[in-house]
Amino acid sequence: MKELVCTTENAHSYKIVVEKGLKDRLHEFGEVFASYKKLVIISDKNVAKLYLSGIKKQLKRMGCEVATIVVPAGEDSKCLSQVESIYYQFMDLGMTRSDAVVALGGGVVGDLAGFCAATYLRGIDFIQIPTSLLAQVDSSVGGKVGVDLGFGKNLVGAFHQPRIVIIDPDFLETLDDHYIADGMGEVIKYGCISSAKLFVRLMGYEYQEDLLEDMEEIIAKCVLIKKNVVESDEKESGIRRVLNFGHTIGHVVESYFEFKEYSHGEAVAIGMYQITKMSVREGLTAPETLDNLRMILETYGLPYEMPDMDIKRVQSILFSDKKFENDILNLCVIPKIGKAEIVKLHKDKAIQLFE
Repeated sequence: MKELVCTTENAHSYKIVVEKGLKDRLHEFGEVFASYKKLVIISDKNVAKLYLSGIKKQLKRMGCEVATIVVPAGEDSKCLSQVESIYYQFMDLGMTRSDAVVALGGGVVGDLAGFCAATYLRGIDFIQIPTSLLAQVDSSVGGKVGVDLGFGKNLVGAFHQPRIVIIDPDFLETLDDHYIADGMGEVIKYGCISSAKLFVRLMGYEYQEDLLEDMEEIIAKCVLIKKNVVESDEKESGIRRVLNFGHTIGHVVESYFEFKEYSHGEAVAIGMYQITKMSVREGLTAPETLDNLRMILETYGLPYEMPDMDIKRVQSILFSDKKFENDILNLCVIPKIGKAEIVKLHKDKAIQLFE
């Protein structure tokens, strides 16, 4: 078992536990779950079919009153109308500030459930049980929760740290290969920004079976990197911006195609490559870094070429990005694999990333 403790600026501490088989041994966290009278599990239809019944039974055995809310799968559920619907269901269930939400699902469910928990009654506790690779290595840790608006991703949100994060790599056994590749976009990001050793290790896997065999260790490494960054900069005023490597372009690509053409990990892969291409051109990054990045993206079946997009529509999406401060975009680049830094780009130059 890999157990980490994340302590944020306001002295809120929570455990992040990574181990195969945890989804069937939730009694090991009975002290956390049983501290609430009522638990509401929020999941999506795909995950609920596979795991909701078993998780609910385990929580009820601990003496908890357990209710469930199941939302449609996919990014479309990360919207304010879904949030409002969940608020009314909370009211019908008689949720109080001494109850808690359990997010059982991928990044969409974690972001949505976390945002509802952060804002209902001015904040109630929530517990993360991430089921996708992307959520396990990235979005379940760090307290960023939120929803999308029609013209941009994650434009409404909050920082709301979970009570505990329970990560079981066995959930990945039921994921399609597409979703493994999606999560690998974020795993590769962590190698790029913080660990050349992890990057080289990822380059060495010939078969997916070998990758999955080592996944507990890989997830724990990514979570450790994120935990250390979040502890230094919870509200993303400085170093936490390195976690956005590839995301500025990635979010535009996702939004442009209305979250239907590219998954988050695929869009981030495109973003990482295109930003590195720019930083090589500007003399900030060694050319071999771009070659190595292209090779690893090809190895994991991730795209890296910029799709054709109308520049005016791109501009309207890009300029709504929350990473802008006035007319300046804070952009993460990698001088070499394993090292990241933030450069400031004027909005007029930022649009050139898409030309």
